[in-house]
Amino acid sequence: MDKNEEKMDCQKRFAEIYGREPEGLAFCPYRICPVGAHSDHNLGKITGFAIDKGIHIAYAPKLNGVVEMTSLQFPKRAQWHIASVPERKQNGWADYLRGATLSLEKNHRLKVGICGVIEGSLPIGGLSSSAAVTIAFLQALCAVNGIRLEPQEVIDLAYDAELNYVGVSIGKLDQSCEVLSRKDHLLYLDTRDNSYELIPVHPKMKPWKIAIFFSGLEHSLAGSKYNMRVDELRSGVYALQAFAGMDYGKFKDAMARDVPREVYERYKDRLPVPWARRCEHWYTEFERAEKAAEAWRRGDIEEYGRISFASGWSSIHNWESGAPEQIRLYEIMTRTEGIYGGRFSGAGFKGCCMALIDPAYEASIRENVTREYLASFPEMKGKYDVFICESADGVTI
Repeated sequence: MDKNEEKMDCQKRFAEIYGREPEGLAFCPYRICPVGAHSDHNLGKITGFAIDKGIHIAYAPKLNGVVEMTSLQFPKRAQWHIASVPERKQNGWADYLRGATLSLEKNHRLKVGICGVIEGSLPIGGLSSSAAVTIAFLQALCAVNGIRLEPQEVIDLAYDAELNYVGVSIGKLDQSCEVLSRKDHLLYLDTRDNSYELIPVHPKMKPWKIAIFFSGLEHSLAGSKYNMRVDELRSGVYALQAFAGMDYGKFKDAMARDVPREVYERYKDRLPVPWARRCEHWYTEFERAEKAAEAWRRGDIEEYGRISFASGWSSIHNWESGAPEQIRLYEIMTRTEGIYGGRFSGAGFKGCCMALIDPAYEASIRENVTREYLASFPEMKGKYDVFICESADGVTI
């Protein structure tokens, strides 16, 4: 690193802890998903971007095999050995990293441990910081062990860590956006077979940037219901298969993608209301993702934005997620001049809203959304914040 280059906080903290400079700096971007939310866990289609903010890890190898990680966002240093990772999660912030260590060593021999300091360039929540920190950690752990991974393997390892170790019923949206995305391209991904397209910005598309509105929310019980909503969707799908006389196996293998839309339309009135609403979101979101990709392809960012607003509405009314603070931000966004479209992001735990905006209105958007939001939630003053971002390339390992 150039001596005149400003060091990041994680690099400074590393030097304070270990009395030497880090040997590497890993980075993984955060992601946004304007259309395609709450569908990847049932093999839906998504559209998304990586953004130019994310997770950095300043690191160096530890030849004794110990993994020792410090986070600037969380207290307590986490430590384990590559040969004896706890088989069950420890209910701490480093569980994602423990899970990633176990996932990586299933197919790759780990000889070297790592010490590192983690820094997030935005407040945590709503932009898939969990996937970003997992992928950045994989990048660093692979570097010190001389391991080279293909993009899909990175996605699969991070997915396995969060699903099977941490226990969150996710799909591969987050990891795919953070690995496959390219600057000034829309990632259009089919999570059924992992096929994807990177759709470039149309030459005639109107100017745009990405705005992130952090609600200031510290914690909401809404976030704890994520797995339950996935189970409600799957319950609806399982029932639809039975109503239609379709072959079905284990509950966990029931996927909305395997049940045609017409089957849902025929039998939806027989489903309990919560199950029907979850199914309604999934099927309409699948349709929205297809239409959004076409709108982007022809350079119609205004139509893409309208579809993103519709996605947000369905997440509120059909998926029934989002804390009151996020929902209020969404409502303000829908009537703010210069915002093409957007939705809230995050299940209610330290969440935010994202929007695609016309850069010409950046100042007025920041002012108007802030004024209206803090009028509704004055207690969020000092916690609420706004960031303007660009699209970015996904991680390289």
